[in-house]
Amino acid sequence: MLKQPHIGVDATQVAPLVIVCGEPDRANRIAALFDHAELVSENREYRLFTGAYKGVPVSVCSTGIGAPSMIIAIEELKQCGVTHVVRVGSAGAMQSGIGLGELIVAEGAVRDEGGSKSYVEASYPAYASFSLLKALDNYLASQTNAYHFGVVRSHDSFYTDDEEAICHYWNKKGILGADMETSALFAVGRLRGLEVASILNNVVLYQQDVKEGVDQYVNEAEVMMQGEKQASLAALEALIAQA
Repeated sequence: MLKQPHIGVDATQVAPLVIVCGEPDRANRIAALFDHAELVSENREYRLFTGAYKGVPVSVCSTGIGAPSMIIAIEELKQCGVTHVVRVGSAGAMQSGIGLGELIVAEGAVRDEGGSKSYVEASYPAYASFSLLKALDNYLASQTNAYHFGVVRSHDSFYTDDEEAICHYWNKKGILGADMETSALFAVGRLRGLEVASILNNVVLYQQDVKEGVDQYVNEAEVMMQGEKQASLAALEALIAQA
């Protein structure tokens, strides 16, 4: 079978149920939650493991940073027969009531990234699949971690000159958090007929310095790593509920 040019796998090497994440090392941590996992490909920002969780075939694929690399992964995963994709990512809170390590489940996303706009105009909605949202809620309701459902914003840079004003604007609109990939997953995934969802671990408090927050995450602050693990387990449980 033909291997995909960027993710480096063919249809025999990927499960229909896939978690995507930005950081390649996060793919390692998610794969460690599987019953068993095999590294099947590593190329550029794409690291892909396939295995099983509670006996159900699953895969995890890292996508790097931003919408363009996310979209490449989505397109190539679709070509491999993938049907369901859940993003396990990180976000910066846009509301003061969301603590570090708390989870944000995206019902929809503001499309402030350019990748998905190259496919369809900005008025096309970026929204998650109800079946996956329901499954995520079912799992999270049985856990002790705080979590929030709502709308997030995906963008292309957090180092813009007017970032403070941008964050203030979207805070007033009730946006829960910001990342760089969710809206691309939702919009392009929907266009390609995929079932999609995104669960984000908050790693930056609202109005906290972005670099300070990201550095905390890189240093593996315990509360945020626990949030990542809970997000990963929620994604796995939601995916196998679709099998």
